[in-house]
Amino acid sequence: MTSAAESQGVWGKIGGAGLGLAIGGPLGALVGGVAGHFLLDRVGAPFGRTPRDVVFTTGLVALAAKMAKSDGVVLPSEVEAFGRVVQVEPAARPGVERLFDLAKKTTNGFEAYARQLAATFGDEPALLEDVLDGLFQIAGADGALHEAEERYLRSVSAIFGFDEAAFQRIAARHVRLPDDPYAVLGLDREADAATLKARHRDLVAEHHPDRALARGLPTEAVAIATRRLAAINAAYDRIVAERGVR
Repeated sequence: MTSAAESQGVWGKIGGAGLGLAIGGPLGALVGGVAGHFLLDRVGAPFGRTPRDVVFTTGLVALAAKMAKSDGVVLPSEVEAFGRVVQVEPAARPGVERLFDLAKKTTNGFEAYARQLAATFGDEPALLEDVLDGLFQIAGADGALHEAEERYLRSVSAIFGFDEAAFQRIAARHVRLPDDPYAVLGLDREADAATLKARHRDLVAEHHPDRALARGLPTEAVAIATRRLAAINAAYDRIVAERGVR
């Protein structure tokens, strides 16, 4: 039989007192403040290894909260976008809201949360790209990327280890940039048809939502991957139409 905590997925884990999940670091302290207990993070700890799905989702919420604080104003469109990116059952929403509010108020800066994510997912940079995509989706919900939000996202991107070219490629999926849609695919306008097709094929394989499902990631990661793949396909279709490529 499935427990109530299990039916709520990641959020059941975060909010379920006594489940004994290990996170540690600033994100562990944040979750401890919500669940009522602090969690440990070390191999051989009584609670086992760090649950990567919880780290991913908690980190995404924490960075979204800090981004809202950096911008100073939380618009209804951003709240709606946050709800699309961070999908929870109604019963779990109060816990998510507590987590979001607590993250805004903590003395830890966003850098601490970003560094923990970078350390946890250093072997899978695609997951760090998922987090950035989620933040871009929230920030751009009002149709514009504001200066404070761009500075914030650039700082997070740098902590994650992405260079300027990678940042521009990720940003191009969400805001209008020069040479878009080529920037979405990470290609020069001079790329030939064969290169274009090969690049699109590789990106589809790399970013398909099924990969997130296969890695056992939460619904947040799958939803982000779905929207990212749609942006990649839209960029490819636009180039194909402009060039008349078959």
